[in-house]
Amino acid sequence: MERRSFLRGAVIGTSTAALGGTLWRGAAYAAPAQPGTGPYGALGAADANGILLPSGFTSRVIARSGQTVSGTSYTWHNAPDGGACYADGSGWIYVSNSEINPSGGASAVKFSSTGAITGAYRILSGTRQNCAGGKTPWNTWLSCEEVSLGYVYESDPWGVNAAVRRDAMGKFKHEAAAADPVRRAIYLTEDETNGCFYRFLPTTWGDLSSGTLQVFKAGTGTSGSFTWQNVPDPDGSPTVTRDQVSGAKRFNGGEGCYYADDKVWFTTKGDNRVWQVNLANSTYELAYDDSLVSGGGAPLTGVDNVTGSSSGDLFVAEDGGSMEICVITPDDVVAPFLRINGQSGSEITGPAFSPDGTRLYFSSQRGTSGSSSGGITYEVKGPFRT
Repeated sequence: MERRSFLRGAVIGTSTAALGGTLWRGAAYAAPAQPGTGPYGALGAADANGILLPSGFTSRVIARSGQTVSGTSYTWHNAPDGGACYADGSGWIYVSNSEINPSGGASAVKFSSTGAITGAYRILSGTRQNCAGGKTPWNTWLSCEEVSLGYVYESDPWGVNAAVRRDAMGKFKHEAAAADPVRRAIYLTEDETNGCFYRFLPTTWGDLSSGTLQVFKAGTGTSGSFTWQNVPDPDGSPTVTRDQVSGAKRFNGGEGCYYADDKVWFTTKGDNRVWQVNLANSTYELAYDDSLVSGGGAPLTGVDNVTGSSSGDLFVAEDGGSMEICVITPDDVVAPFLRINGQSGSEITGPAFSPDGTRLYFSSQRGTSGSSSGGITYEVKGPFRT
């Protein structure tokens, strides 16, 4: 495998930095990642919330499905899924999707500068099975419908402006989105066993009402060069978008997606892989593949949502597996960062860092009950690497 550049980024501060700002610094290393000792050390005993964490980290429950969010009158949604954080003055907001069908949508929790919950509210209603999504540089939330011929909805994390359906971004089984302010593109994953990887080029950056949907074209291998080609009919009818372009590369169950400094990473659950796309030189390769792990069992299985920290570490949540969030470091080490006990019928969703990088939010979609009505949303606080 050729060596690659994994550039470290600052996700602290503005959304532009979170999406690949100028504070990134380079470190070349080989791929794909292999098991090793993680930067945070071994996991300790389970805490009162059933979460195993490294030394120096603590957890708390933020919200539970069907229950009122503490300090508010708002009832938290079922099946919490993809999420993101937004700066709000000296505080912040965490947005979370609801992966139920019908009704879906998304909600938000608002925090003060000390982390105290100051509000909770609905930001999107009347949609279907909202799975993952993505944050835009202009501080909106792209909520994606994981259904056949599903849509992307652009919603307001503050709950002031009405959500808008973005038809130009295509109708397919949407999963996640990641914004690239350099190329002025939104990358999109598709949760199909023979799905594709897309990008949307808005006619005007910051306005998603019109633009061009393109699909990723490449060979059948796990590395090489790629090109983009326009999707003739983003409406997906009568021919689905993934079948409209000859040579479109197939991916087995596209899931999470994350952009930083000329790279975009996305996961495919069908083969437990993390892909890295180098947008500067139009090449792609594997950042992780559980079938290529040497010397024993793979620490990361059931790959799903993904996010990044200011150190350049990737944090990948498991759908099932060992109910872990694993870290992939710039040194090509993959290791568990946390594990949830007693929730084997669930999946971990929505990892996202607070603007200052000291708190990680995520959910257990079905909690201890194994039902969508049993979802639990957590916060982990501690000395994350910078």
